[in-house]
Amino acid sequence: MERTAINPVTWSLGMGFDQGSVVSGHTRTLYCSGQTAMGDDGTPRHDGDVAAQLALCLDNLEVVLGAAGMSLADLVRLNVYTTDVDGLLPHYGVLASRLGAAGVAPPTTMLGVARLAVPGQVVELEGTAVA
Repeated sequence: MERTAINPVTWSLGMGFDQGSVVSGHTRTLYCSGQTAMGDDGTPRHDGDVAAQLALCLDNLEVVLGAAGMSLADLVRLNVYTTDVDGLLPHYGVLASRLGAAGVAPPTTMLGVARLAVPGQVVELEGTAVA
C-alpha cells in the first residue's frame, strides 16, 4: 500500500491528522464498526473518565485491526463521535500520540452527538483501514 498525505493547509498536522490521503496499491479494506470503552465481557468501562474511555476505544480498535492482520498504521480514515466535544478536546493528545507512535495521521472527523448507543459512553471511534 502506498499512502500520500494531502495537506493544502498544515494546521491539522499539529492535531495529528492529514486533510486527506490518497491510497493506492492496497489489496484489502477493513471497515470497523464504532468502538467504545467496552470491556471484553461487553460491559461499559471508565464512566466519567474521558481520557480512559478514549484509550480503551483505541485499544478496542487495535484489537479489531489486529484480528484482520492490520494495525493503527493501516488506518486511512477515523471518525470520532462524542457526547462532549469540549470534554474530549483536552484529552485529544491521547489519540494523537497513539496515532503518531504508529506513524499515521489519518483524515479524521470529530462529531458531537446527542448520545451514543451505550449510556455513560462519551466517545466512539470508527475507522477504515487498508493493507
